[in-house]
Amino acid sequence: MADNTSAKQVGVRSTRQRSAISALLSNIDEFRSAQELHDELRKRGEGIGLTTVYRTLQSLADAGMVDVLRTDTGESVYRQCSSGHHHHLVCRHCGRTVEVEGPTVEAWAETIASEHGFTEVSHTLEIFGTCRECVRSRADAERDEPASV
Repeated sequence: MADNTSAKQVGVRSTRQRSAISALLSNIDEFRSAQELHDELRKRGEGIGLTTVYRTLQSLADAGMVDVLRTDTGESVYRQCSSGHHHHLVCRHCGRTVEVEGPTVEAWAETIASEHGFTEVSHTLEIFGTCRECVRSRADAERDEPASV
């Protein structure tokens, strides 16, 4: 777990399946879907059903042990992140993810909430774009394409 909090400390029962999923997530930098994680677990010889992967990811997300976001297509994707509040900058092509802080966003959220009489405010922010490597790859591919006649 990113902040070294154990599953027991946050009320999540430790199982072989949960340990396998947590171990996999600790070695992946990008957000991944439950199906992608399931496929990788199967490649590694783990006999874990897709339903178990979904349930485990949901319990880990509920416990704050993984971050979850929805892609442009509405699919939930998961990633084990660092502790503390942060936002994500996500490449929509390769899935590369960078954790970013946004003090201006934090101040704005507090101000707008206060103006409307809200307290105990929380928020999430994911910014989707194209990373530098994908821009380069696309430019290289376009350069290598034969000219239309």
